[in-house]
Amino acid sequence: MSDQQEQPHFSIEKLYVKDLSLEVPNAPAIFLEQEGPSISIELHNAASVVSEGIYDVLLTVTVTAKREDKTFFLVEAGQAGIFQIRNMPQEGLDAILGVTCPTILFPYLREAVSDAVNRAGFPPVMLAPVNFEALYQQRADQATQPAPAQVQ
Repeated sequence: MSDQQEQPHFSIEKLYVKDLSLEVPNAPAIFLEQEGPSISIELHNAASVVSEGIYDVLLTVTVTAKREDKTFFLVEAGQAGIFQIRNMPQEGLDAILGVTCPTILFPYLREAVSDAVNRAGFPPVMLAPVNFEALYQQRADQATQPAPAQVQ
């Protein structure tokens, strides 16, 4: 056995766009609309094990621009990364996969969405910064709360 303990290791192996789709279902008439749409955003992240110490993290967003029943555009994008994470305790690993990796991926996802919307003929959508640490903590807090009692 070596005198030196294994040090924690984190590295980015690859960043890539896993999914990108854009729909402008009401074109060309939608470009004649005078009033702008409201924008809704859904953001999700997931991690999976590729092999020992290698993880694939996927950050996905769905951006929908609508006014009443008219859809201006719909963008779905998935920005992914392959990360090497070794010699990390489980709590640290969970935080890296839920906070660090999505934080690294987010600027690339934001650029992909903005570019796609702009290429579709609309002003770019700039996704607001996301505090992944707060989201991670919120999910952790919800997981530790007891489930509500079932009433029969």
